[in-house]
Amino acid sequence: MRILLAVDGSDQSYEAARALAHLSPVQHLFILHAMNVPKPAYPMMMPEVAQELYATVERGMRDDGERLLNRTVSILPFHTGSTTKRLEVGMPTDTILSVAERERVDLIVLGARGLGPVQEVLLGSVSHRVITQAACPTLVVNRHMRTLKQVLLAVEGEWDADAARKFLAARPFKEPVQISVLTILPFASPLWPVGIAESEALKEKAVKSAREFVDDVAAKLGKIGYQASGAVTLGDPGHAILGWAETTKPDLIMMGSRGRHGATRFLLGSASHAVLHRAPCPVLVFR
Repeated sequence: MRILLAVDGSDQSYEAARALAHLSPVQHLFILHAMNVPKPAYPMMMPEVAQELYATVERGMRDDGERLLNRTVSILPFHTGSTTKRLEVGMPTDTILSVAERERVDLIVLGARGLGPVQEVLLGSVSHRVITQAACPTLVVNRHMRTLKQVLLAVEGEWDADAARKFLAARPFKEPVQISVLTILPFASPLWPVGIAESEALKEKAVKSAREFVDDVAAKLGKIGYQASGAVTLGDPGHAILGWAETTKPDLIMMGSRGRHGATRFLLGSASHAVLHRAPCPVLVFR
């Protein structure tokens, strides 16, 4: 597996590096730090002065970036394979996506900072954009991953169930994991048509169909060597996933990112915002 680890010097990016200990041996690891060098914002400044100032700032950021990359290498797990350090100038999101595509990586790993005005903007502009635009799965690490034994797999339909099975068939995790396959029926929420939510008969049929769906997904995962069980719950998708995670305490949440027709669905609405910003564990988004 070829992995791109994007680091920015935050505690979460160091935890992202440590999280590699729970993944299968890496074929090649690219460690990337993107430097968004600010340009002088003073129109009256002479061009040669502005250029000198820019060069000075870039040198300082480059020195800091080299130290960051070296520090990251020093905390990598022992089983990490061939490693390449990359220090590039550019907007973080664009640089991450560009390098990931150019190096044909199988997984992007990056840290996500916690809540707060500044962190909210950072998550929205970097992690969320990477998740929704990357051509490969993305692991967002928001805290220390002490172990990886229990996985909560949230699925919406056949499209993401198939994508999850394909990803898991590649054996991305170092140790065996137990998987809880969860699907959510949005009764009692604005997503459900008026009148249907009040029909107990229709609700029972919907729950029965959803139960058959997750049991089938779990059975297919069992055929490729995973211990898996299915579960169905009702409510708003984002809050339901978070509530289930708070109760079952998974080590990782897995979610799909693209709908049946290529349009982003699950992870561009309130479900993504809730899960990515409030998840009690790292989140892996597959496609």
